[in-house]
Amino acid sequence: MEILSPAGNMDALVAAVRSGADAVYLGLKDFSARRNADNFTREQLHAAVEYCHIRDVKVYLTINTMIKESEMSAAVESVVYAYGSGVDAFIVSDLGLISVLHTILPQADLHASTQMTVHSPAAIKPLKNLGIKRIVLAREMSKNEIKDFCAEAKKEDIEVEVFVHGALCMCVSGQCLLSSMLGGRSGNRGLCAGPCRLEFSAAGSGRNDLSLKDLSLIDYLNELESMGVSSAKIEGRMKRPEYVAAATAACRCALDGKVDDKLNAAIKDVFSRSGFTDGYYTSKLGGEMFGIRTKDDVLSSKDALSFIHTLYRSERQSVEIKFTAKIKKGERIKITVSDSAGRSATVYGEIPDTAQTKATDEETVTAALSKLGGTPYFAKNTTVTVDEGLFVSAAALNSVRREAIEKLSSLRSEVKIRQKAEYVPHKTAAKTHSRTKIYARFSDTNQLPCDLPGVDGVILPFECDFSALPKNTVKIADLPRYITDERRITKRLSELKAAGVTAAYCGNIQAIKLAKDTGFKIIASNGLNCANSETLSALSLIGVDEVILSAEVNIEAAKTLSGGVPTGIFAYGRLPLMLTRNCPIKNAKNCRECQKNSVLKDRKGVMFPVRCRQNYSEVLNSTPICLADKQGDLSSFDFMLLYFTDETPQAAKEIISGYKEGLKLPDNFTRGLYYKNLP
Repeated sequence: MEILSPAGNMDALVAAVRSGADAVYLGLKDFSARRNADNFTREQLHAAVEYCHIRDVKVYLTINTMIKESEMSAAVESVVYAYGSGVDAFIVSDLGLISVLHTILPQADLHASTQMTVHSPAAIKPLKNLGIKRIVLAREMSKNEIKDFCAEAKKEDIEVEVFVHGALCMCVSGQCLLSSMLGGRSGNRGLCAGPCRLEFSAAGSGRNDLSLKDLSLIDYLNELESMGVSSAKIEGRMKRPEYVAAATAACRCALDGKVDDKLNAAIKDVFSRSGFTDGYYTSKLGGEMFGIRTKDDVLSSKDALSFIHTLYRSERQSVEIKFTAKIKKGERIKITVSDSAGRSATVYGEIPDTAQTKATDEETVTAALSKLGGTPYFAKNTTVTVDEGLFVSAAALNSVRREAIEKLSSLRSEVKIRQKAEYVPHKTAAKTHSRTKIYARFSDTNQLPCDLPGVDGVILPFECDFSALPKNTVKIADLPRYITDERRITKRLSELKAAGVTAAYCGNIQAIKLAKDTGFKIIASNGLNCANSETLSALSLIGVDEVILSAEVNIEAAKTLSGGVPTGIFAYGRLPLMLTRNCPIKNAKNCRECQKNSVLKDRKGVMFPVRCRQNYSEVLNSTPICLADKQGDLSSFDFMLLYFTDETPQAAKEIISGYKEGLKLPDNFTRGLYYKNLP
């Protein structure tokens, strides 16, 4: 199993490699989910690839942000450049970018980022068809879920990557809008401000109820490897080199079956939030998973640094080479060095002298060639042929050894000529509809108005009783945003189809696959983070019929998107800001005590409703989005979504009427991000 370490800059990269990483992942200045890290310029990327390839370490480039329409050409060009520079694989989250890269660079290895919210096996085939070779799983998966996923991935020859150490977001990756809605800094765009680490508390808990401890699965690495996990990933491109070194070395020891108590203590000291958690993996959710960075944690890190520096102070000699030396009378010294991949370099030295006292023998030559300190190499085999009675100075042997090593390193860092590619962007233009359809989503049947004039489709959670809807209503089932039991989903979909439900509202790739296979029309929610025309086209390829665009797209840009499928907009409602597996309200009360109107309160006293469904919770925005008076803008879309959560039936009816007529606005509302330009 590969140890994959983070590299926010060159210092962290060196620390990772010297501490035992098999691969590193890094970002360029743009299009990286950690844009606040130092990251790499193009020149630095080239140097990083050379450094790593000499040492048998792979380099993966993260280009895992939601891509705007105006950025697609630049994003593609960045990948093409990096591919030509020898980058080994690309970690991508935007479906449109994935589709484009698979088309123009079919030989490039594409990895599906954890930002794609992959958490059940149904996502495997659609992603494989788009060119994905490896899937980075959601961090919320349990041991059994990972095991089952690996079994299915093996059938499709897809590699599996799992996060084993580092920070845990409260929200499932790729589904968080908290930072962008509260402060205009989008996690999906790589600029998360980390507001979840601030004070958000359930009534009576007295704690930070959106702040989880850091993840650590180091003790389970061999178990994960036996399941079929290909790569053990360490989070931390925003962390300092000491953290990267400690985490990498601890993983290396664990995989090699070694126990280093001092190292294990250091990894806790260098960075933790009151310790670590394995709660998702062991299915032990609850209050023990929560933690914050304390003063004691900070003080402990200072004490650990001097020891950790020793982990990466010098080169790790991990690359096996072999020497062949020929020292013949009257001929120049000939030294050949080769590696396990068959690359070899030959150099010639001076003509040996006749020995005046002690002659140079095989042992002397072998010892001289084995002096590889300060390099990543170690000599496994050395073959020496030396005529009797000859003398070669230590300086001469050292010189040819150094020259041979330099030539071999040059060969190992050499990038083979790779395919060039060109990208032709979509042509886009704004469009206008004489009438924009209305889809209304309700949290349950008790919220339904007595009549639904002007509503073109009603969306209910798929566990609801759809018989409560009028006969002529277009019935749409809202599938769970986090799926743990695909058979249960498929069984329920079959029941719904028999009951006259014709469409499925899907927030992830696995839901799309399950619903499409059961014969439903697919409406992709804003959870698919569609922000460009290429993603619209990619969604169409995997069976989507209509798409609600990302709530983080500027409305003027959204109007112009076109990719062969109708587009919609989240036009009203409390936007879900977080999708969580570990309910924050449980820190204050258990499920039996919980009321439907549970809320989190931030440090300013603002209330955020929390709603639970199936095996997950959603944190909703404190204020509903409202665009009822923006009829001109809404007319550019094929449909709009009105998303009702806590409104009464009468209030819902009035809001629907307002959107039909472009009239009444609520007293308290937000425009969301539609009239802003997120960086």
